[in-house]
Amino acid sequence: MEELSIKVKIADREYPMKVDAEDEERIRLAGKKINEKIKLYRDQFGIDDKQDLLAMVAFDSLYEKLQAEANSTSTGESAVDKINYLSKLISEVTG
Repeated sequence: MEELSIKVKIADREYPMKVDAEDEERIRLAGKKINEKIKLYRDQFGIDDKQDLLAMVAFDSLYEKLQAEANSTSTGESAVDKINYLSKLISEVTG
């Protein structure tokens, strides 16, 4: 697996890192999305302090991740319930 040395700019600061070539696009996209959220919060709330902006982005990102995990779990449980129901129907018909 090829490893690349790249720099990702977040909040006007460059962060050098070594990444697998297959992960480069996703890592650059993550940096871009962080910068977009920083700009959104700066414009929306008039906040200029980078630490505050980064904290807000970190909080927002973790909240979105937890919400997606909860939705995924709920969807998984729903699918299991449907499979169990269909299995019961099949058992009733064949049994």
